[in-house]
Amino acid sequence: MSSPTVGTPVSGIRISSVVPGKVTGDDVDYPLANMSLALKLHYIRGVYFFSAQAVEGLTISDLKKPMFPWLAFFYTSSGRIRRSETGRPFIKCNDSGVRIVEAFCDKTIEELLEVERNEDRHFSVDSFLAHDQVLGPDLGFSPLIYIQFTRFKCGGMSVGLSWAHVLGDPFSASTFINMWGQYMKGHVPLPSKSLHMPPHKEPEYPLSTAIREPFSLKRVDPVGDYWLTTNNCKMETHCFLFTAKQLDNIVSNIFDLVRPVKISHFEIISAMIWKSLSKVRGDSGPKIVTICTRNSCTNESDGNEVPSNKMVFSIVRTDFHPAKGDLHELAALIADKQEEENSLIEEAVDSGNGDYIAYGTNLTFVSLEEADIYGLELKEHKPVFAYYTIKGVGDEGAVLVLPGKSNGSRAVTVILPESRLADLKNELRKEWGIV
Repeated sequence: MSSPTVGTPVSGIRISSVVPGKVTGDDVDYPLANMSLALKLHYIRGVYFFSAQAVEGLTISDLKKPMFPWLAFFYTSSGRIRRSETGRPFIKCNDSGVRIVEAFCDKTIEELLEVERNEDRHFSVDSFLAHDQVLGPDLGFSPLIYIQFTRFKCGGMSVGLSWAHVLGDPFSASTFINMWGQYMKGHVPLPSKSLHMPPHKEPEYPLSTAIREPFSLKRVDPVGDYWLTTNNCKMETHCFLFTAKQLDNIVSNIFDLVRPVKISHFEIISAMIWKSLSKVRGDSGPKIVTICTRNSCTNESDGNEVPSNKMVFSIVRTDFHPAKGDLHELAALIADKQEEENSLIEEAVDSGNGDYIAYGTNLTFVSLEEADIYGLELKEHKPVFAYYTIKGVGDEGAVLVLPGKSNGSRAVTVILPESRLADLKNELRKEWGIV
């Protein structure tokens, strides 16, 4: 049993492990692509809140039992990082398992979410409902995944997923945890859909002959076997809720001003935060931002692919000050003027000249609209609320646009320096009524 996290309402922490129910095999290694290594200093956190009715009668044994066949299916998730003779990391599929954390929170779910919305809070909910994961310094013994079950005094429970980004992107992470929910219901994948390991192949994006490093990647001091980088300022996280009505009104205003164009809610929200943040920064805002989207040619919804990093990193530039530009101009730039940089990222990492961060190198907007965030079910109940965030974001910050609980709504996780986040909250409330 561990001590409670200082300054949080969580106590009674217990840690255990679950391993695959069958042996993967001898000497099964999984090579890590350059894109995965570019993201090795980032960590994904997902938190799912379930009502008391959804988890009534479920014991820790009930929650763990389906994990044995589930982890045998996703065998890379139970591996550990090793280095080849050249020093390049890879995953040794040695069935070491995932860590399970049990905890108790002395608040109700409603009270905790109210604290999360309170501007005077001194912690982020995800920081104690999902394990604060870092790979290393004993890199070969560090689990790639932690799953935390936190019981609340109201009888509800949260499921917190801590996922090393080197293993896969947020779509892979949500597919992974959703499949556990399927195993909980006894829905085991058919043999024809057994997880397969793709053969080693050349990068999906051909390497560029350009000599510059990508704008969407920042070199940091070498980290060795402790995969963590530090910020120059204190970072805070907040989740904004955009209702379908609010988004529809904004879309209507844009379409009244310009010819009809296909602009998604992600592009509208990104433009709104880009413009609002630029106004409060006092320097007219960044003229280059990073846009992170899912490769439209891939689909892991059937769960028969090895988790992987298939996000596309692009930059968008503007020659005008974002604070002074029109919302529709910024949204149109995001929709139509993305410059993809995956090939440059892969080339930079392949050179072996250091460690990098991607999220927060520029102000980064991450589209998770199509992620099945509410696909995890317990006893036929969906979460009352769910959201994702990313750890290891650089000082420029990141914005994750997620599906909301109600149809057409969006939950937007913003990670920014503490002072900028406070100013952004005020601006969004004043201009758009967003809280």
